Amino acid sequence: MTRVPLFLLNTVLFPGASLPLKVFEARYLDMVSDCLKRDQPFGVCLLRAGEEVGAAGTPHAVGTLAHIEKWDMPTPGILHILARGGARFAVQAHETHHQLVTAEVELWEPEPALAIPERYASLVEFLQEVQAQDPEPMTAPRFDDASWVGLRLAELLPMENAIKQEWLEERDPVARLASILEALKLRAH
Repeated sequence: MTRVPLFLLNTVLFPGASLPLKVFEARYLDMVSDCLKRDQPFGVCLLRAGEEVGAAGTPHAVGTLAHIEKWDMPTPGILHILARGGARFAVQAHETHHQLVTAEVELWEPEPALAIPERYASLVEFLQEVQAQDPEPMTAPRFDDASWVGLRLAELLPMENAIKQEWLEERDPVARLASILEALKLRAH
């Protein structure tokens, strides 16, 4: 079990994904400053209830560690950070102190690298097409890894947060690919 401060957002952070944030609330400025000083990550959870700004909200039960890669303060009181998603975690208990939510979390092991079943080859081709059009291509793509392909698609597809949260919580990479393919089929009709 690990205790981490949580940044509650209307977004889902996936392992390996980048997350640019503009931090201006005192609670989060203090949290990010402390994380930078201690070289520690913070947790990102989709809001289950509440708003991003103002009173502390309620987190979903599964989130992702966010490691700060870059930061800048172009204006006093406004911090720009770029974080990258790390390990997923399950919130075991959380509490609020001075409007900052902290949680006891159980870190999840990374998913194993699994071959992609042939029936999901179209998802790999789709991701490769998206990658080819990106002016900043992904570093070290792993188009043969079901976990990596599924997490990248979950990150990039313009789906509702509730669906993205389901994909984050899914612990079977092939089941995630099946869910993504089904969601794309539904959108196509």
